Amino acid sequence: MAALNATASTIIGLALLFYSIGVWSERISGRLKVWHLIFFWMGFVCDTWGTGMMFDMAGGMTVDVHGISGTLAIILMLIHAVWATVVLIRHDERWITRFHTFSIAVWLIWLIPYFSPMFFSLA
Repeated sequence: MAALNATASTIIGLALLFYSIGVWSERISGRLKVWHLIFFWMGFVCDTWGTGMMFDMAGGMTVDVHGISGTLAIILMLIHAVWATVVLIRHDERWITRFHTFSIAVWLIWLIPYFSPMFFSLA
């Protein structure tokens, strides 16, 4: 169980790394690029995979701040990655240069379930 927890935590840590690289590099460059999209998808895959492992260990979703915000965050990450894909396929210049505003919002929401276990264990 401890090894599974460590593995899931590592995978979710990779989600934070990948998603943060995608979001912040997009913000700094001021343009959505294909490689940002790849990092969005890698972050989403790692978060979903790690969360699935955590669900298995916990016996399903917990109905608390962490469980609800985590589910919302995964849904938003999926919407974010799909929308970024559509924007790039359509070559929508307006959204290519403004997409970072949505990216930052989703990233900030994603941080709630990422850090909530730490805050609740301190309380």
